Amino acid sequence: MIEVKDLRKQYGDLVAVDGISFTVRPGEVFGLLGPNGAGKSTTIACISGLREPTAGSIRVLGHDVHTEGVASRRELGIVPQELALYEDLSAYENLLYWASLFGLRGADLKKRIDETLERIGLRDRAREPVSRYSGGMKRRLNFGCGIVHKPKVLLLDEPTVGVDPQSRERLIEVIREQTSDGTCVLYTTHYMEEAEELCDRLAIVDHGKSIAEGTLEELRGILGEKDVLRLSGTFPVEDVRRQLTEMLGVEIVQADHALLRLALADASQRLPELFSVLSGAGAKVSETTMSRPSLQSLFIKLTGKELRE
Repeated sequence: MIEVKDLRKQYGDLVAVDGISFTVRPGEVFGLLGPNGAGKSTTIACISGLREPTAGSIRVLGHDVHTEGVASRRELGIVPQELALYEDLSAYENLLYWASLFGLRGADLKKRIDETLERIGLRDRAREPVSRYSGGMKRRLNFGCGIVHKPKVLLLDEPTVGVDPQSRERLIEVIREQTSDGTCVLYTTHYMEEAEELCDRLAIVDHGKSIAEGTLEELRGILGEKDVLRLSGTFPVEDVRRQLTEMLGVEIVQADHALLRLALADASQRLPELFSVLSGAGAKVSETTMSRPSLQSLFIKLTGKELRE
């Protein structure tokens, strides 16, 4: 279990994490969802003991990370965003190194390495230097180094960044295997589709703050039953805002000179009157798309920007 309470990390005047709290239970995938620079990696670094928090408390499996560092890291696995591999060594030798650091020896050590190679799909390339591997293979090995000792708590920091679809599916499958064994997983990502597919609960973070937390359905509920309408074109922003608000009572999620995002019930049925009002305000619409409430639309509603911005 991971327990984070009022975590704050500050570098001079920069507040990277600002009062975040959450709990991750055994067998659960808890997602930290947010754009680059939101504070996700800093949170991971504080939990793993690589960074000392400015304030707040962190417990891993009941151990205080600050005062019981060795005990808190004993059952901890980390898969960092940056590759942590020795490229002149083979996959087998990399796994041997990391497994040995956690005290594995003899037959148990060999068994764990063989199981891990099978799980990450590298058994047939196990003796080749990592320098010959593709980017996706390196990502899979990076993941394997984090799970070879069968940790009870697993920290995954953007583990699928830049990988091919086949490697991504393999890694997602392995994550599910970990949780089925009771492992507690903290997962940071800025990929909406992965968060929706994998996470039991999520926290949306931006500028170091947690701005929403819950299950996928709970988070979707923040938008209610409204559809999200995306309009591209040319928009006189102030006139459009005034007309849409006063005449239609439409909720404006985002508005600039080239893009409108609106939240409204029964959007398809209201398109004619919407276009009429926009035309009267001097707007020119070139493209229209409509979607049901999603994590992406929720994030835009809460922060006013795309997740990947």
